[in-house]
Amino acid sequence: MIGWTDEQRTLRAAAAELGAAVGKDHLERDATGEFSRDGWALVRESGLLGLPFGTEYGGLGADLLTTMYVLEGLGEACRDGGFPFSVTTHVVSTGVPLHRFGSAELKARYLPGVCSGSAIGAHAISEPDAGSDMMAMRTTAVLDGDDYVLTGSKSFVSNGPIADTYLVYARTGKAGAPDAITTFLVERDSPGLHVGQPMGKMGLKTSPLSELFLDGVRVPATRVVGKVGAGFLVLDHVMKWEILLSFVVNLGEMEHRLRESVRYARTRKQFGAPIGSNQSVSNKLVDMRIGVETSRKWLYDTAEKLVARKNVTTDIAITKLVVSEANLASALAAVQVFGGYGYMTEYGVEKDVRNAVAGTIYSGTTEIQRQRVAAMMGLG
Repeated sequence: MIGWTDEQRTLRAAAAELGAAVGKDHLERDATGEFSRDGWALVRESGLLGLPFGTEYGGLGADLLTTMYVLEGLGEACRDGGFPFSVTTHVVSTGVPLHRFGSAELKARYLPGVCSGSAIGAHAISEPDAGSDMMAMRTTAVLDGDDYVLTGSKSFVSNGPIADTYLVYARTGKAGAPDAITTFLVERDSPGLHVGQPMGKMGLKTSPLSELFLDGVRVPATRVVGKVGAGFLVLDHVMKWEILLSFVVNLGEMEHRLRESVRYARTRKQFGAPIGSNQSVSNKLVDMRIGVETSRKWLYDTAEKLVARKNVTTDIAITKLVVSEANLASALAAVQVFGGYGYMTEYGVEKDVRNAVAGTIYSGTTEIQRQRVAAMMGLG
């Protein structure tokens, strides 16, 4: 068990206070699919966006475990599930790869904006026909003098409608080759870059999503993040951080959901007794508790292994599976515990189900994660 310092607890408390403030009008914004600009202003003031980045860029210089602990607190306190998702997308999509792979010039130019939140980040990976299959990527980047010319389209770009900078993954080599993908930093106002309209979706409605169209977008070769052909390496690093940071937020959400469900089960009476005294209800709450504790163990144990530079290929896949499925099971159980109230939109419990479904799809679907674990077992 990790022993958190007073400084780490203070950071978490500040994140929780921020989350509570942002989530006050979560039901209204979920109904309209509105991103909280006021919330973004608050998170900018807090310094939260710079947590894992160097102080020379305006960050806080926190390590991975501290960053996760603080974001867990944000998830526990914020009832607007889409907002923390946009926060982690911003941190992971642009800040993490720049910090790890960016040139000194790119870091100096763009990381301060990531840390301050003055430039919202997004990454463009998935495509309409390729989905999770990066080998089938059709977006191309062709060298022309000192620039690369990017042509293609991207789908499901989280933060797409509000982003100022995009990390675009494009094919620079032979289709199907492992060294065929390269990562580019593209500014929103680049000629030929068109951002689609916000896309309606089932959950995480307050985190805007769009398509991205690249029609001969010229990007200086100096804006390659990492090396040409190293896109898989960049993405592998990004995905590890994305899974740990995004799903530790879900852990916080599960903690809050469990606490509220237990409170309700203790106070709601049916047939003269609290519903929590009914074994069918108490079993659901016990399973929710097991989901919380199992998720916590996988998240932080995997993070510790990653920090120690150990191979976490299998651990990351299992972590993603365990937490995403536990979060969905927890949300469904909460609806059952709250009964009719859980089904009504005005109480916000059903919203958690819609949000949780997304976790089984983004960052590699549940099916893809099982395939990865099977492959590591020598099964294919």
